[in-house]
Amino acid sequence: MELTPIIIKAVQEYQCPGCIIGYDVSCYKEGDYLECGKHISGTRVSNIGKIFLGMSKGFNRLGTQESTKINIFKTFGDGWGYTKFNIPVWKYLNENNHTIVRGICPRTNYAWIHIFLENCIGMIDCLEITQKDIDDMD
Repeated sequence: MELTPIIIKAVQEYQCPGCIIGYDVSCYKEGDYLECGKHISGTRVSNIGKIFLGMSKGFNRLGTQESTKINIFKTFGDGWGYTKFNIPVWKYLNENNHTIVRGICPRTNYAWIHIFLENCIGMIDCLEITQKDIDDMD
């Protein structure tokens, strides 16, 4: 996949911060979607566990799900599609007009984060997190 400016910017903003492989896209390895396939969260906080430094509160903690992965999509139509096996839990429209979704695959206990590089907040049926909610989080 060609590294277009929109992909480079999204990977640098959401994945590169805190990654133990590198802090920019020079180590980019194509992933299943638009994300960097080499990304490994290397930032750990006491009593919290690993975190994604580039993500907003509420979307940055891996918790016990060390395998939590960030998937980046240009549009909502490029995504997985949400079903009873892929359930969105929280959605948030950030300052870049990108929709961030935290969810789970309950059958396999796999947590995930989807970033859509557009405002598709109205297309996703789950709890919407506001900036006030994020400000009130620890």
